[in-house]
Amino acid sequence: MFKGISKNTWLLHVTVLIWGFTGILGVLINTTALHLVWYRVLIAALSLLAYLLIKKRPIRVTKKQLIQYTLTGGAVGLHWVLFFGSIKVSTVSVTLVCLSSVTLFTAFLEPIIKRRKIAKIDIITGLTIIFGIYLIFAFETKYLLGIILGILAAFIASIFSIINSNLVSKGSATLIGFYEMLGAFFWISLFMLITNRFDRGLVLHQSDLLYLIILGTICTATAYVLAIVIMKELSAFTVALATNLEPIYGIILALIFFGSEEKMSIGFYVGASIVLGTVLLYPYFKKAYEKRKFKSLPL
Repeated sequence: MFKGISKNTWLLHVTVLIWGFTGILGVLINTTALHLVWYRVLIAALSLLAYLLIKKRPIRVTKKQLIQYTLTGGAVGLHWVLFFGSIKVSTVSVTLVCLSSVTLFTAFLEPIIKRRKIAKIDIITGLTIIFGIYLIFAFETKYLLGIILGILAAFIASIFSIINSNLVSKGSATLIGFYEMLGAFFWISLFMLITNRFDRGLVLHQSDLLYLIILGTICTATAYVLAIVIMKELSAFTVALATNLEPIYGIILALIFFGSEEKMSIGFYVGASIVLGTVLLYPYFKKAYEKRKFKSLPL
């Protein structure tokens, strides 16, 4: 029954599964979200640099590109600090469901930035996701801070995703990723310097070091390169649909690893089902909407 599934489709789901595993590592690593991300972007930058050097790819960029990449890297770093911060004060499940609202923000922000009319299907999708998140707010008030941080992480992710969609069309995705990791490392280091956060929080346990290496190399650099290779072969629809499975994979992994700690109220699962179901089906509805809209155009 799986003979018709291509190698790249399998790789895509493996990549999404790896992304889903980042939340697990966020719980296992015993340091603050800020220090965790500082290590993550440092390891990821070094890994991507090694990849570029092994492949003998040029790493020079223009001054304008350097500024663009490093500023975008700052947004990436902020997103990850908010993401892991949400996990630290709530649960993996809460964070991943809130992160799914990136679809909501992108549906509204992209047309505004690119000066296009917002589609009706995007408005309906957005309102449905908002209702699902409202239910989670209503039933999981003890995780209020985690929910807020998770939604902010989704908002920032939407912004840099839109920016990256423009940057990648004009340059190498791997090279952009390398400079964005450097940018994230620079801005986080600057913030840590100003706020005196180069402290004992940087001291790691042996297990933390192992988890950080996995996070920086496999879950960040390797997954990033795999995603680039896959996107050259598969349709944007296939990639979008599989990517939307990330929170579902992550929640299943969290239940496997942490059991009762990840069990939530019925209200949470109702709200989560609405959010995740809407996000998962969105590519289908969007495709059908655009096809119907195209047919209605005068010839």
